Amino acid sequence: MTFSPYDRPVRAAFVGLGRIYDLNVRAYVGNPDVEVVALVDPSEERRAQRQADWPAARTFASIAELGASGLEVDAVEALLPAPLHADGVTELLGHGWHVNLQKPMCNDLASAHRMLDAATANGRHLRVMENYIFYEPLVRLKEIVESGELGEVSGYHIKMVASGRGGWDVPGSSYEWQFQQMRQGRGILVFDDGWHKLATAIWLFGPVKEVRAWVGATEVVRDIEIDAPATLVWEHQSGIRGVWDITIAPDMFLRSDYYTNDERWEITGRRGYARVNRCTSRGIQEPSLEVYVDGEMRSYHALDDDWASSFRDSGRHWLRWLHAGEGPMLWSGDEAVSVLRFALAAYASSAAGGTGVDPASLE
Repeated sequence: MTFSPYDRPVRAAFVGLGRIYDLNVRAYVGNPDVEVVALVDPSEERRAQRQADWPAARTFASIAELGASGLEVDAVEALLPAPLHADGVTELLGHGWHVNLQKPMCNDLASAHRMLDAATANGRHLRVMENYIFYEPLVRLKEIVESGELGEVSGYHIKMVASGRGGWDVPGSSYEWQFQQMRQGRGILVFDDGWHKLATAIWLFGPVKEVRAWVGATEVVRDIEIDAPATLVWEHQSGIRGVWDITIAPDMFLRSDYYTNDERWEITGRRGYARVNRCTSRGIQEPSLEVYVDGEMRSYHALDDDWASSFRDSGRHWLRWLHAGEGPMLWSGDEAVSVLRFALAAYASSAAGGTGVDPASLE
């Protein structure tokens, strides 16, 4: 599909004005590449609250209202609850708007193909926003690996601890959507938040050819179970193997301005290793990136390791692509399907007792 960049600021709309808006909006504030023209949410209170950020923007209660208004819109920041993605994105694309979609893309492959078909049919682009691949410590980690400084990669490990204490306030309505998704067999840690970790694995080392997973369950409040502890092991087509360990610690306090996830990445090569010590929260008070090679440790103290900055930079990447054609666009809808397949393969493996599953084999 060809694309001609806009020779004027992109006219953008926010569809969905909940908690995640506070992170995604950072790409738009003070950005000359974009003009926010519309705010869409069923809640009148949220519309009024967010219009304080964009006094000139018009507000609407639904996508249908925006579409019927005749307002000229180029692109939409789609911050809908995940169970609404397939219907909502198809509707947005049908109005002729490019869409930047919050992860996870959707819950199943049929919905993913439905959205991609709608993008093709309407001559518009669907991007699935991924902020972790714009997080500066991870960007530098990837650069170090690709430089060959560590030697040939031997393997890597992702560790995540999910806590129940600390962080910012999240409205109960946001969790209700997540619980609905859990009832559809898609967990908060492996699938919803875990989308980020699976995306970084593919971004770092390419396509995955086999996944083995064991996904457990822990009751955190009455009748509500979280999908942890969990362990995922996979092999890339290159032969590199990765492990992701998820632990839930409901009573642990984590210092965080955002969600209470403590995440770490460590990549080991034949000459040394490199590790990112934190991301969403501030669990480990060490430099956010450390590299050990030939008996010497090098620490990075001046990286922008505020997790929210990755949302800003991911959104700016999208807006520069629309306005100036700077690319390639990360991630396209087609690329995001590989992350969805990775996640679904983990669930399929766990259901089969840890049997290896090829993500490409899923229908």
